[in-house]
Amino acid sequence: MKKTYSVSGMTCSACSLHVEKAAKSVEGVRSASVNLLENRLVVESDDISDEQIRQAVRSAGYDLVMGEPPREGSLLRPMKIRLIISFAFLIPLMYLSMGHMWGFPLLQWTHDPANAGIFALSQLGLTIPIVIANNKYYTSGIPALFRRAPNMDSLVAIGSLAALTYGVYAIYAIFSALSIGDMTAAGMWSMDLYFESAAMILSLVTIGKYLEARSKGKTTEAVRKLIDLAPKTANVLRDGVEVVIPAEQVAVGDLIVVRPGAGIPVDGTITEGSAPIDMSALTGESIPVVKSPGDMVAAGTISLGSFTFRAEKVGEDTTLAAIVELVQNANASKAPIGKLADKVSGIFVPLVMSIAVLSGAVWMLLGEPFTFALSIAISVLVISCPCALGLATPVAIMVATGKAASLGILIKSAESLETAGRADTILLDKTGTVTIGKPEVTDVITLSGTREDLLAVAASVESASEHPLSKAVITYAEENGITFVKAQDFSAVPGRGVSASISGKICYAGNAAFMEENGIPLTPASVNGTPLYFASGNELLGIISVADKIRPTSKAAVAGLQALGLDVVLLTGDIHTVADSIARQLSIKNVIAEVMPAEKEGQVRTLQEAGHHVIMVGDGINDSPSLARADVGIAIGAGSDIALESADFVLMKSDPWDIVSAIRLSRATLRNIKENLFWAFIYNTIGIPLAAGVFFVPFGWKLSPGFAALAMSLSSVCVVLNALRLRFFTSALPTTSKEETMKKVLTIDGMMCEHCKMTVEKVLSRIPGVVSARVDLKAKTATVELSGNVSDEEFTRVISESGYTILSIN
Repeated sequence: MKKTYSVSGMTCSACSLHVEKAAKSVEGVRSASVNLLENRLVVESDDISDEQIRQAVRSAGYDLVMGEPPREGSLLRPMKIRLIISFAFLIPLMYLSMGHMWGFPLLQWTHDPANAGIFALSQLGLTIPIVIANNKYYTSGIPALFRRAPNMDSLVAIGSLAALTYGVYAIYAIFSALSIGDMTAAGMWSMDLYFESAAMILSLVTIGKYLEARSKGKTTEAVRKLIDLAPKTANVLRDGVEVVIPAEQVAVGDLIVVRPGAGIPVDGTITEGSAPIDMSALTGESIPVVKSPGDMVAAGTISLGSFTFRAEKVGEDTTLAAIVELVQNANASKAPIGKLADKVSGIFVPLVMSIAVLSGAVWMLLGEPFTFALSIAISVLVISCPCALGLATPVAIMVATGKAASLGILIKSAESLETAGRADTILLDKTGTVTIGKPEVTDVITLSGTREDLLAVAASVESASEHPLSKAVITYAEENGITFVKAQDFSAVPGRGVSASISGKICYAGNAAFMEENGIPLTPASVNGTPLYFASGNELLGIISVADKIRPTSKAAVAGLQALGLDVVLLTGDIHTVADSIARQLSIKNVIAEVMPAEKEGQVRTLQEAGHHVIMVGDGINDSPSLARADVGIAIGAGSDIALESADFVLMKSDPWDIVSAIRLSRATLRNIKENLFWAFIYNTIGIPLAAGVFFVPFGWKLSPGFAALAMSLSSVCVVLNALRLRFFTSALPTTSKEETMKKVLTIDGMMCEHCKMTVEKVLSRIPGVVSARVDLKAKTATVELSGNVSDEEFTRVISESGYTILSIN
């Protein structure tokens, strides 16, 4: 059982490690993972109560937020108030404490040792409000020290508290000197106050945390947009009356009325009316899809028309809810590359505290004054922040999974996102993956009698069969207005063909082997697809070729995969001739055909045993074992539920080009994580020695605590901003070269409205070889860009089937 909790009080990766460790310590918990960006804890366990987890988390110094977690705005507001208070007092404090060094006006009195006490108390008075406003660092960091689980707040608390304590001690020293008339000592102590350092540390760390929180908020935009897609209310028909109810109250079986421009609240099936549905937010598909009675609609999509549908999946069962859960689970999971940062963060804070104490002690032993050693120790504490290390991986993962979701690519885990970028071999299933999965007639060859006679016999014989190839023949006959009769005495031979009595005469339909078994002489013919032979008695009537059309983007996808350096293999259970034909069209060199479903998993395992990192792409039930076996399984979204469950990636648009996009995004994410980790390590590698004074003797370089705080804050912000660059990732198809591109302008009669425009663009875009189709409704034309030869007859057929008429093609 998996549960998700919101955790309060976490500030850095050290905190997340303590929370994870505390949750894992509960008996019965199998795994626990913290997402620092969303402050979420995901626990997989046996029957463990929420209170048990809460007690464990509380023992680590944090707490669970029961109920609805606070939104980003409510978290930023108190931080913004702290920031305003801090700088409202920091600016006059800096003016007072440092202004005399730059000759600022109204500060002459600070030079008089007699005023040293007033000067010091004034600084303390300006510092106290800043300390009170930022007391969170103390209430979190100090208790963490006593629990022996120090975090980033501990470093800030100790550093600022040390400066503050020294300043208070200096005040006592000033008044002691004034009491005995030692003006020189009083003046000296007044120049050694560290109040501005304490105040600057707290203020600059707070502004860094504020900027970091705002930047992190942008990394979760994709998930929030997904959550906000579903409307809050629904128009439901109750006893024939339309009532508005909250979307969460919609029940399975309710009839829901949708108006133009309205969001669809739950999943269901259209019962009345039809409309184009804008699915771009859910699947990334730019062209609206026309839905009619019997078609499924999904929550979160936008209707561009009116219709009524019956609710079938509500609440947590909707497609949108499943997508949100997938994205959130991916964010909560950890990529293998991030484990190094986790290990470092676990020992980082105690190590830094040791270095700070050691640095201060060494400089005092070298004869430097206590103030110098204290400044060194504080700088080391403040500059050494584990946040940059801890954020390096999760921010990149969150931005990438959110971006992928907006493109219609669902990623189930951070591990699979990383693994996909390292793959060197990809296996593509044929049917339903690189092809549409719906066989169509490509050739009709008449050997005896007329074409109409051949189609009539073929459709009659196949009318009793449930085979997909049979349905393709029947559909083609119906489209051509062929009348056929019901078959009698139907008989099927699996893997061979069928026979039936048509008007009292035995007719046959099947492959070449079936014809030979029945003593029917064959006439060789070259066809594009799977040849089906038809005979009446002992006379061969003709051949009808049936083929599964290649998806429009399959060729570009294969070329894109090969350009990425992947070895592309076509893996199919179809016969060699059909598989080789598809492979030639897609420029795939490696083909594994006539593979039984159980053997597909074996093919993946064989490649893995040879040392390859394998991606498997499929859509059917028979692909599930191989999808699960592969290093990364990618399921075409239109495929079976079992295939979707077995896969690591789900392509919602069923577009092969999204395979290329997913792998490119994976590599971009991996590169981004490496950049983040590199700069985080480099920052600490350079920053700690600089703060410790290693470069002071040879170069005179020394960091003040204030600059150390600024550097620490900027390091985390830079890591987050670098990860946000993934938001600009694009997945557009490459533009074809002029040599490969052709254009045709079709003049079409019958188009009247935007619905007609979208319908024509959609059917034209589905034709293999069509790169794009754009309709000018006013001119009644469609401009089609081609990457291959498409006959005018094909355009005419497709447009006429959609209810329109082509007047001319230029």
